[in-house]
Amino acid sequence: MSTVSFLAFVATRADDSVETAVEELDDAELPPGDVLVDVEWSSVNYKDAMVTLPGNRVARRSPLVPGVDLAGRVLESADPAFPPGTDVVVHGYDLGVGRHGGFATKARVPAAWVVPLPGGLTTRRAAAIGTAGFTAALSVEKLEKAGVRPGDGQVLVTGASGGVGSMAVAALAREGYEVVASTGKRAAHDYLRLLGASDVVGRDGVAEAGRVLSTERWAGAVDCVGGGTLAAVLRALRYGGAVAASGLTAGPELQTSVYPFIVRGVSLLGVDSVQTPIDERRRVWSIVQELLPGTAVDAMVAKEVGLHELPSELDDVLAARVRGRVLVRPAAR
Repeated sequence: MSTVSFLAFVATRADDSVETAVEELDDAELPPGDVLVDVEWSSVNYKDAMVTLPGNRVARRSPLVPGVDLAGRVLESADPAFPPGTDVVVHGYDLGVGRHGGFATKARVPAAWVVPLPGGLTTRRAAAIGTAGFTAALSVEKLEKAGVRPGDGQVLVTGASGGVGSMAVAALAREGYEVVASTGKRAAHDYLRLLGASDVVGRDGVAEAGRVLSTERWAGAVDCVGGGTLAAVLRALRYGGAVAASGLTAGPELQTSVYPFIVRGVSLLGVDSVQTPIDERRRVWSIVQELLPGTAVDAMVAKEVGLHELPSELDDVLAARVRGRVLVRPAAR
């Protein structure tokens, strides 16, 4: 293995704070692994922002290079399945939380985490899709397996202007569903309609307030928010409906009743994109372009930033000021 230096955005715990800086590291500081990747693109996710918060329980080492997504080209490999020059995407598992991730010009990862890019998918688009698009794809599949079909009625997406929400709106619309997007950002309405939403509602348009069961409205839902929003979605699902839940930006607590489950037979489907087995992960990526065409993905990219611009972008994620996807180009100066 070479010992050439590389640039990385590093988060380090310091007493009651977390300090961040762009540093020059040596290959020897990378964790062990089978595949060394020249990271061409990463993206900004909520979990990346959380590791910069004092007292967070997301980061499991310090110092840490965040970045739960990365896409790039193989530089060196001990696995013949990924020879040098192979375009790959890596996300989930311990990447960016327990071991150095994608906010760097290089990353070393186990071969069992690596997904070869399907033909026609660029590393830039793969990073734009990333964990967000993968989670959206899993959510759509979960709804379909639960019996939700186009033509059954409106399907709601909460937190629709965020990464997972944007991807879910586009994917559901592509599959022929009548999608209603929920967002608290008035300025995002036109953007969500561009992605395929037939209607856009505010956060108070999810369910009627003050009722154990709201009027039946949603045939299904993709919830990216959690907390009280998820509880409201459950109250307004139609008989036999289902919600695929993957987010907690509104909090991890869920205060609800059994009525939606025992009166309307609804289903609450958990969506995990972190520990998805690698065979399943590679299968989803092999079909992701069918669900998320390149033009739709490109429309979701709000901006591209370099490592030095990350602090302000991570602050914006925590303050819910981000629409769509922010791409990170580690080599940009």
